Amino acid sequence: MTNRLRQAMAGLFLIVITLLGTCAVAQAQVPDASAVAPVTASVSPGYEYRLGSGDKIRLIIFGEPDLSGEFTISGDGLVALPLIREVPAAGLTASELQVKVENAFKEGYLKDPRVSIEVLSFRPFYILGEVNKPGQYPYSNGITVVNAVALASGFSYRANQKKVYIRHAGATAEEEVPLTSTTLVAPGDTIRIAERYF
Repeated sequence: MTNRLRQAMAGLFLIVITLLGTCAVAQAQVPDASAVAPVTASVSPGYEYRLGSGDKIRLIIFGEPDLSGEFTISGDGLVALPLIREVPAAGLTASELQVKVENAFKEGYLKDPRVSIEVLSFRPFYILGEVNKPGQYPYSNGITVVNAVALASGFSYRANQKKVYIRHAGATAEEEVPLTSTTLVAPGDTIRIAERYF
């Protein structure tokens, strides 16, 4: 047997030993299935957006382009639609309004209406108190109080930057919450930045 052949066989032997050792380690690291604790997914309940005055929706009735279109919910919470006139929309989710509109069209107008409703733009929020430009601002999904203050050209020099008062749409009282970078704003909220005390 030549030296070259011996070296080749020795190299092959080392590769086989290494592979066997790796497999043994991998098997030793796989835990027994009965010893593994079950993993439970924790899913936070989804936020269901409720429609309100000032929201703009797109209504599509399949096969009925003349009845479809974009509509705005009025100040009294109604949405005026072709044929069925005014439908109460405030306080409903888009899917609840969809069912209501389908049922209204079934009553003597359409045989089997298929309706789709989506929210195009949300009602604005309001910010007042110790900001440089208080007023009404358009809502965008995921906006925080810090973003809202930035839209209002920042805090005034007297602003309390540690807490904020928020009154949600439809609520009668405002709520005091810590002012952090993750404090969210909802459509229709009234945000009040209070004055700090020296």
